This record gives sequence, C-alpha cells and structure tokens, in this order.
Amino acid sequence: MKQYDKNFSILKYGVLGLILIRGLLNALIPLMDKTEARYAEIARIMAETGNWITPQIDYNIPFWAKPPLSTWLSAVSFQLFGVSEFTARLPYLLLAIGLLFLIGKYAKRAQLPFFLPGFILLTIPEFLLHAGVVSTDTALAFCVALTMLSFWEAMQEKSKWCWKYLIFVGLGLGLLAKGPIIGILTLPPILLWTLYFRKTRLFFKNIPLVLGSIITVIIAIPWYLLAENATPGFIDYFVVGEHFLRFFDSSWSGDKYGFPKSQPLGIIWIFLFVFALPWFQILLFKLWQHRKELLKHQWEVFLVVWLLWTPLFFTVSKSLIHPYIMPVMVPVALLITHYWKAVRKKKAIIVCCLALPLLALFASLFGSFSGQLEYFANSDKYLIQDDVKEGDRILHLNKKSYSSQFYSKGKVESIAINELENIIKSNRHKFKIIIKNKEFENLSLRCRKKMTVLEKNQKKNIYEYFIKK
Repeated sequence: MKQYDKNFSILKYGVLGLILIRGLLNALIPLMDKTEARYAEIARIMAETGNWITPQIDYNIPFWAKPPLSTWLSAVSFQLFGVSEFTARLPYLLLAIGLLFLIGKYAKRAQLPFFLPGFILLTIPEFLLHAGVVSTDTALAFCVALTMLSFWEAMQEKSKWCWKYLIFVGLGLGLLAKGPIIGILTLPPILLWTLYFRKTRLFFKNIPLVLGSIITVIIAIPWYLLAENATPGFIDYFVVGEHFLRFFDSSWSGDKYGFPKSQPLGIIWIFLFVFALPWFQILLFKLWQHRKELLKHQWEVFLVVWLLWTPLFFTVSKSLIHPYIMPVMVPVALLITHYWKAVRKKKAIIVCCLALPLLALFASLFGSFSGQLEYFANSDKYLIQDDVKEGDRILHLNKKSYSSQFYSKGKVESIAINELENIIKSNRHKFKIIIKNKEFENLSLRCRKKMTVLEKNQKKNIYEYFIKK
C-alpha cells in the first residue's frame, strides 16, 4: 500500500499544481464578453448598491434570468478582497476545491490515493475551465454533487445522520444556484436507482421527506418571494420562460438577456466527447469491458444513471451550451476512479492529462507578456484600463459591452450614432468612446476626423474626442 501511494504521489502534487495554475489563469485572463463579464458586472453592481435581493444587469434594471447564489458569492468576494478578475472568479475555484474534498473519500474506500478523483476532475477540460469562470454552472454542479452523494451516503448502513439532511440542503442551494433544474437533474436518477434495486422501503425509512422538504423551502423560497415582491413578474419569467419555453423553443422571443442558442438535437453528447477528453473516452471503454456485470453493482449503476440522465434529458433540447455537461463531471471522475486499478498505462495517462493545463498556462503567460492577449481577448479591459483616467466620460457606440461596464465600474454610457453626431456638432464636450471597427465607417467623415485612436484590439478601438477651450 505504501509503495502504491508513493508511485502515485504525483497525483497530490498534480492537484496542487493544477489549482495553482487555475488560480494564475484566473488572475491573468480578463473577463470575457458576453457571459462571464455579464455575471461579474451583476455581482459588482450588487456589491456596490447593497441590493442583495434583486440582481441587476445594469443600474435599476433587474436580471431575472438566474437566481442569486453565484452573484452573492462574487459580490461577497468583492466586498472582502476588492473588485478584480481574480476575486470575481475566486468563489468558483473554492467550489471546485470543495468538490475535490467531497469525492476524495470514495478513492480511499477503494484503497486508492485520496486525490485521484480530484486529479481526474481537474484534468477534464470542462471542469478546469469552470473552476475559473464567473457563471452559474459551477455552483449548480456543486449542488447536484452534494444532493446525489448525500443521497448515496444516506442510503448506506450506519451512515452519519447529517447526510439525509444534506440532500435537501443541496436541493435548496440548487434552487438558489440555477432554479428548478436542480430537481430535474437529481430526482429522476435517484428514483430510477431506488426502483431498480427495490430500495423503496429503505428510501422512506432513511430519507426524511417532510422535514427535508421544509429545510429546502426555508433555504430557497424566501428569496423567491422577496424577489417577486421587489420586481413583480420575476417568477413567471424565470420559472415558465427560462425553464420551459426556452427548453422547447431555442428562438424563444421572450428572452430579455440572452441570444438564441439553437443547436442540433443531441449536441450534448458531442459536448461530452469533446470537453471531457480523454476521460470520457476511457470511461466508455471501461463500461463496455464491464458491461456484463455492470447492472449488478449498486455503486456503478448509481454513477452511470447519474451520468447518463443529464445528457439524455438535454438530448431533446436545442437551446443549450457546453457548460450544461458540468453536473456530470463528478460521476465521470468517480467511475474512472472505480475502474482505476484496471486502467493500463496509468502514469502515461496522468502525464498526458497535465499537458493541456500547462499549455493553457504557457499560452496565457506568453499572451500577457507579448501583448497578444491584450489584442485578441474578447474583452474591453485593456481599452478601459490603459486609456481611461478618473473623471473621464466614457461612451460606447450603440450597445455597451459587459466588460466595458465592469472595467469602467459602471461609468460607460451607450450612445447612438445620431446622438454622437449631435454631441460633436456642439463642440462643447470631451469624451472617450469605444467603437467596433465595423461600425466606425458608419460615422460621418466629420466625426471620424475629430477622433484620435488611443488603443485598439481585433474588434474595437477606443478614441478620444477633445475640444480645446
């Protein structure tokens, strides 16, 4: 056993190294438009205004698309440590670390290194990415894992009493993380496993449905009621619109904040194949090898049902993006851990899986020092931070970006072309303005001649317009 642990000590240092790499990337990479910068700006406004009930996409404009848990986490981080990319992303890195410790015990039970499932998780591209992305998906994945693993523990003999209540804590937090989808992703696989192994009597004996439901309600429902009271119409938009209309209609016209995400049916499986490389492919091979005895083992069936349910559910939806696979990264890691002793060329796989994170770190370092990241990043960070001083008026032609909102601390203003033309005709104002390259040519020659380029990236320039007194 000691020799076995020594051979795989690389896992422990690998996990530590991957966490450090992710932390460095969190600090180096600017917030990207549209999704990440949007959620970071919502959290920044929350921390600034102190309005913890209604997330706001801009000042006094409510954001109804998602519940507040992720926004709360980033807003608290801002208040404790200041506003930056790193502090915006810090809660998601901590949630990822929390998952590593939540699942490590399943490796120890199989007499494997504690950090093995954590190493697998951190070397899944989708998981490593979302350990440092401001979004709702990491929080949802954590809540799904807490609910599912708590259920598993609660159904075991001599389990600790806390697990049966943590099921409902996970559900309550999930309602605050992303809404009713937490129940859709957890309750069906729990029910299927219970029925398949005829555990119905044990289920009702071990799971406190009444008290547990009260715990879930106490955690989640007060915020929903307060949010509806503060901005009437929220529940109808969020529950009916975001959860049902969006699912069945990718071009849902009621979407206030996003954009159509029409995908081919079944694209969720392609996301799994691509964004869970190479572990998902290894897992499929192992499941095929053990297919004859697979359905006899409760732990394996539990993980497989958990893994398959989410992509099966989203197979019939066209409105989805790759982060929707995040809730099944944990069962992928735990199934690989379960079959680990039968995996060949372990060290080669471990070394190969470290290549992608290291490549991402080197690319980011090179991009930062060479200026390539500044030029090619889908972010207005460098336009704002390099050329805007305290007190400057900042404009953005047409719709402002979320990154320009975040990095200007909410000072950037949207302006239409006709308004810009009128300001310039008055010859009484000075300002700086961000303009997309393709929109600059739409301005009159008079406007273009009176603007000086300060900074540029691949999509936009920031110009200065200044009238001498």
